[in-house]
Amino acid sequence: MVIETSLYRVAVGLEGLREIPGEEDNPFIVWCMSLTSIPKPYHKDETPWCSALLNGLCYLLGLPRSGSAAARSWLRVGKPVGLHDALIGMDIVILKRGAAPQPGPEVLDAPGHTGIFAGYDGDSIRVLGGNQGDRVCVAPFPLEDVLGIRRLQPFG
Repeated sequence: MVIETSLYRVAVGLEGLREIPGEEDNPFIVWCMSLTSIPKPYHKDETPWCSALLNGLCYLLGLPRSGSAAARSWLRVGKPVGLHDALIGMDIVILKRGAAPQPGPEVLDAPGHTGIFAGYDGDSIRVLGGNQGDRVCVAPFPLEDVLGIRRLQPFG
């Protein structure tokens, strides 16, 4: 028997997963961080974890992953997809983060945010991701903040 799923479907099952206030940390978020470049002393759920969540989900599904805690590291994973060719399922959105002006996609060592493409809403792109309001949820982001969209393909 074969069970078919997607990165998006698995992430939807985690909606609502959140940071734990105080000294305690969410063990799933900490595990995801352990799969990235974040040094062990910073495996806390208050540490930005959007890229860590994607690394954890991709690890579980046998998909390519960045191995990095940096959101912009996903600009090197998978195949580039045009903004209006994005599909819900296996497409990753990489966004600028912070006060403008921010560098473009050619600069990987700059602030960013990443998550799974969840559709469009007017002039916004919807992203299913972690560390959005300290939890996993769908949130809108301005289309002009999109640095790139990457399509993940299973190994094999």
